[in-house]
Parts: sequence; C-alpha cells; structure tokens
Amino acid sequence: MPPPPRLRFTRHMRMSSGKDFDRAFRLGGRAKGKLVSLVAAANGGEHTRLGLSVGRACWKGAVQRNRVRRVFREAFRLSYADLPKGCDLVLMPATQKLAPTLAAVQAELGALAKKAWAKRKVPEVPAQARSGPQEGSASS
Repeated sequence: MPPPPRLRFTRHMRMSSGKDFDRAFRLGGRAKGKLVSLVAAANGGEHTRLGLSVGRACWKGAVQRNRVRRVFREAFRLSYADLPKGCDLVLMPATQKLAPTLAAVQAELGALAKKAWAKRKVPEVPAQARSGPQEGSASS
C-alpha cells in the first residue's frame, strides 16, 4: 500500500499581495455559510491559494482571532484536493464571536468554494480580440 500523500500548507498556497486580495474581492464570486463567508476568484495559475480576513469585529483578542485563522487554514489544507484548481479563496468568519470546529468548517468549505467559484465574474474580452483578424485589412 502506498504511503498517504503529504498534505502540507506551502508558500505557493498563500495569498500574500494586497493586489491579489483586491482582485479577488472585485472579481470573485461570494458564498456564505453558517461559519464561513467565502470569496473565490481565478488566479491564472495552477494552484489554489488561501487568503484569510479575520478582523477585530470577529474577536477583540488576538488569541481568539489566531485560533479562528488556524482552524480555517487547517480545513483548507485537509480539503485542498476537493477545491477548484487555479483559484484564490478568501475566507472570513460569517458571524462575530465565532468558535469554529475543524470538522464543521471542513464540511462547509468544499460546498461553499464550488458555489462561489460558479458565481465568479469572468473578465470580458474586447470584441476585437474575440473575433481575430478583421477581413479586408491588408498588411503590407
């Protein structure tokens, strides 16, 4: 029996740039569950990346906010194979004073990611680029 695959949370699985977050919030589809509110946008790569937005509105104390982040990160890591490929996922707590469990977040994450991925905005291609070379235009 082959060994199980290593489920690591590596650097290429993280969203780190503010531009990436801005693009995800601008073009991404949204889905909200009982525990997680999620934004999904295409990233143009082959890896799915995670971004977390857990502010003071969730918990005033840093210890509690960091616990929420750890649970979200672990749920992402464990369900990575089931998530859409080539997208950026931004996870946020759905309610204040959220005390999530790993099993509940993991169960909700896969369904919400697929729902938000289906709702995302696809940037429109200009009409000139879609139609290809125009007839009657001669190049010398």
